[in-house]
Amino acid sequence: MTVPDSSPGKPVRDSISEYSELALPTDANGLGNVLGGKVMHLVDLAGAMAAMRHARKPVVTASFDHMNFLHPIHIGQLIVLHSQVNRVFHTSMEVGVNVMVEDMMTGCKLHTCSAYLTFVALDACGKPTAIAPVIPETEQEQRRYREAGERREYRLAVAQASACGETG
Repeated sequence: MTVPDSSPGKPVRDSISEYSELALPTDANGLGNVLGGKVMHLVDLAGAMAAMRHARKPVVTASFDHMNFLHPIHIGQLIVLHSQVNRVFHTSMEVGVNVMVEDMMTGCKLHTCSAYLTFVALDACGKPTAIAPVIPETEQEQRRYREAGERREYRLAVAQASACGETG
């Protein structure tokens, strides 16, 4: 059993992370587009960075919401990922990750995709452990906080339906 974290919380800004990587030929398919699985891997890394910055504990990925790829990423472009904790739910937290691509020659930047991931913090024995709450300060952070609660309710309803053998 985990003991609730008694800290007053941490602002969202303390979790904000950025990760960049150059798209290389080994990351791409025969058309020169970065593989979707590679992008998902980078999203998971960027999300874990924000989650660990907030929790200051090891974290594991519990879920990964769907992704829609809006624009391809080509070899030679810079992949820039921005992540932050949107909300904490006792031992788990939702992290939002925004993926941008930058053409290094022109400076043109495009939003490629976004995703929401759920991470669980672990104690020294590898068991889920309580996390300090996150404090949204800006209007955008407060909106993301509210929306994270709505997404969690949806995820839990889907899990409950699945456990009961319902299909949708």
